[in-house]
Amino acid sequence: MSKPRIAIVGCGYWGRNLIRNFAELRNVEVSVACDFNLNALAIVKRRYPAIELEPKFQGVLDDPSIDALVIATPVSTHFPFARRALVAGKHVLVEKPMATSSTEALELLELAERRGKILMVDHTFVYTGAVQYAKTLVESQQLGDLLYFDSVRLSLGFAQNETNVLWDLGAHDFSILSYLSDQDPVAVAATGVRHLGSVFENVAYVSAQFSSKLIAHFHLNWLSPVKVRRILIGGSKKMLSYDDMEISEKIKVYGNGLTSNLTPEGREQLLTGYQNGDMVAPRLHTEEALSRMATDFADALYGSSRPVCDAYAGYRVVRLLEAAQRSMMQGGGPVELPSLDHSPKASSFRPRQGGRSFLVRR
Repeated sequence: MSKPRIAIVGCGYWGRNLIRNFAELRNVEVSVACDFNLNALAIVKRRYPAIELEPKFQGVLDDPSIDALVIATPVSTHFPFARRALVAGKHVLVEKPMATSSTEALELLELAERRGKILMVDHTFVYTGAVQYAKTLVESQQLGDLLYFDSVRLSLGFAQNETNVLWDLGAHDFSILSYLSDQDPVAVAATGVRHLGSVFENVAYVSAQFSSKLIAHFHLNWLSPVKVRRILIGGSKKMLSYDDMEISEKIKVYGNGLTSNLTPEGREQLLTGYQNGDMVAPRLHTEEALSRMATDFADALYGSSRPVCDAYAGYRVVRLLEAAQRSMMQGGGPVELPSLDHSPKASSFRPRQGGRSFLVRR
């Protein structure tokens, strides 16, 4: 087949990063850049003179030579733009989150399946060397049973004007958790606060409970004096620390497991003992995560593989975000989540019948 021709929709900061990474791939062609902002298009043209410019989204949809769209526009446009692109017969890569409700996300998933088109979400952190390495530890059971997932993602002065800190920063850590654990929470609780006259929450805390003994906690903050991207994962055999701000030792694996035993005497007091072991900082691949993500999408266009962050992965993340948003709106009480049926085909991913539905539009 000839090289798939790609159009990048949205040419702001992140859109230009996407153009750069897709332009470096040999098996696809970035043919069109689309943005209503003519200044943004002018910047693209200076750097990539061969790319055609299109100020109207409909113009991209009407171009039969374009095989796929990469959508890097505001969150509120992800669902309508992705839906129109799929209806027009295009493959789609959309920025996170995939949609603003699980209803919308499920509609996109099923539409892509019916049309036979690739629908993928840019959960960039899933493609980092650190998360990929952590995945190998989880799959090989080197960490043992997962006990907890504790993440902190803080920054300063990057408040969004159309969404809150949960939907902006939380999507990253939710995608990492979903990818690593391959488990779905049974309940989510969240609290958030709006500071400094903001109309959106800029500090939030989220907890997720699972049917197993796994528990997850997320601290999200736009008002921090320091930038922090840290995740701690506790396993019954080993524990892992992932600090994305570290330059050379982003992952540290600790050979400290936990053992429990019941004493036969007294009230059968539960004692917890520590197993001390060495710390290992493995060598990770240094390829840019966005480049690996772009390669994953390009490979999917050739039908050689299913994307790591496919439509179902996007749906799972939106489902968690939505539940956390509803909990926050209800004062922090837990919101139950219906269980999901798992199947290798996207069209088979649906909430089980009889489960309670917690759908909220913000």
